[in-house]
Amino acid sequence: MAGNSDLLEILHRLAPGSRLRDAFGRIIQHGNGALVILGDDEAVDAICTGGFVLEDAAFSVARLAEVAKMDGAIVVSDDGEHITRANVHLMPDAKIATTETGSRHRTAERAAKQTGKPVVSISEDRLVATLFYLDGKHDLEDPTLLTAKVNQSLASLERFRRRLDEAEERMTRLELNDANTYRWVITVLQRAELVIRIGEQVERDSVGLGGQATLPLVQLSDMLTGVEELREVVVADYAARRNQVRKILAALEAIPTENIHESRRVADALGFDEPDETARPRGLRILTHVPRLPAPVIDDIVKKFGSLPRILAASVPELSTVPGVGSARARLVRRFLDRSSERAGILDHGPGE
Repeated sequence: MAGNSDLLEILHRLAPGSRLRDAFGRIIQHGNGALVILGDDEAVDAICTGGFVLEDAAFSVARLAEVAKMDGAIVVSDDGEHITRANVHLMPDAKIATTETGSRHRTAERAAKQTGKPVVSISEDRLVATLFYLDGKHDLEDPTLLTAKVNQSLASLERFRRRLDEAEERMTRLELNDANTYRWVITVLQRAELVIRIGEQVERDSVGLGGQATLPLVQLSDMLTGVEELREVVVADYAARRNQVRKILAALEAIPTENIHESRRVADALGFDEPDETARPRGLRILTHVPRLPAPVIDDIVKKFGSLPRILAASVPELSTVPGVGSARARLVRRFLDRSSERAGILDHGPGE
């Protein structure tokens, strides 16, 4: 399946105010349906029969709306500058799976999967343009309705982000008290994954707002700050082996959104056998909060001591023996750990200097 950036680029091309979107709007105003392939190559040629091959037919909103009055599909060049075919009958492989019921949408979905090109199907009944791209489907909604949808999604995202922050704060207290369990690690990762996925949907919807997308995208960026980094460092803290982090993240991302709340499903992806067992982190996440402490130094501290409890018990002289730390950074780390422990309700923890 194509990456999220590919879909966003296509949605930008189809955003309100673009020539293609204006043409789709005019087709809908005329009460017509249409099937438009956005790209022309050998794969597209292979599924086209009949119709007309157009020479030097420059793209225009009016021209696309006019050729849409014919029954067949329309093919637009990859750069969107020319209409290359009209009134075409599309013959994609009937064996390609489709979840659609209407004949135009079924053809569009199969054509998109077979050619790898974006295909837009405009329904006469629903008066909605739908983008099919590889395995994905995205309705090109009216900007007014989409604005309300984006604002509602941002409000939901804000609540989920707040719950994630609360979960991380609680995990910090549990880790500093050596009382964390894999179940709480799962909770943090579930909430982080949901925030990321809701954010991706908001981003896709915001692109559909065209020039009105700036403010929602700024809000979105603020709410997503640090979430992917948190997810990765939590996995790195608790994975059986650090070289498995990328594999574990891929397994986590592969869980369908409707199943992400299932703790057992997430535990299996992470390789956690007993969620209620005590979970001792390496200390990576805690150390990322130490001001001005470079990532290579964090890695060296973790390699030296092996776990957060041992890091918490380390003295300034012991910390200073780590390559790249030295006495000044050792005191900085020790002060940070002492203050964090005090906030977590731990008294007289650590040997200090």
